[in-house]
Amino acid sequence: MTDQPNKVYFVGAGPGDAELITVKGARLLRECNVVVYAGSLVDWELVRHYAPAARAYDSAGMDLVQTTEILVQAIADGEKVVRLHTGDPSIYGAIQEQMEELDKAGVPYEVVPGVTSAFAAAATLKQELTLPEVSQTVIITRIAGRTPVPDREKLSEVARIGATMVIYLSVSMVETVVKELLAGAYTLATPVAVVARASWPDELVISGTLSDIADKVKEAGIKKQALILVGDVLAARREGMTAKSQLYDPNFTHGSRKGIVT
Repeated sequence: MTDQPNKVYFVGAGPGDAELITVKGARLLRECNVVVYAGSLVDWELVRHYAPAARAYDSAGMDLVQTTEILVQAIADGEKVVRLHTGDPSIYGAIQEQMEELDKAGVPYEVVPGVTSAFAAAATLKQELTLPEVSQTVIITRIAGRTPVPDREKLSEVARIGATMVIYLSVSMVETVVKELLAGAYTLATPVAVVARASWPDELVISGTLSDIADKVKEAGIKKQALILVGDVLAARREGMTAKSQLYDPNFTHGSRKGIVT
């Protein structure tokens, strides 16, 4: 089955490292005639490498009307089009409103997932985000800023769960983040890591606890393009694991292996 050429492909570029784009995403870039990319977050070198012959439009200074016009016109001209977003377009990607406009224009589209920065940050930390008897839930969220969040999703509310949390788009308000987290299930001793520009050559990691992370972030001058990871799982590399997964326990039987009988 071949892809229909006359549709818009929303492609996740990955977190920064050009090699972290998917095979399908890279292929679509190589084949496209037009690429509209989020230049404030997507590395131009990625566009240049995979789509050197395409007409490239940086959407950083554009509004929804302008990007839609480019996409619709390119499809009308019979061209192959990629709308390139950072990370995975389903996470804070603002693609729903773009797809709505394409629906109005009768333009077909497809979404190609990518590696979101939360998982690039976890890879940098060499940290599993779900650990037995520690946390089996990962919450991806943000603090309210210029973009509001529903009252039921205030950081202090979701912090009551005490799960592993990955906080996007909030490092510039890190002191408020700490205050909100402490209003939930976390304590001053809860481990925290801030990963700035995950997977980029200038990636920076700041580790600490809720008692000192705000000062460390301020001292490092981190103001944007950073994730805040919070939770007891982050203590595992320092303190060891409290429990191991049953998946590889020699005494555990599952569909692919019979456990040792003692």
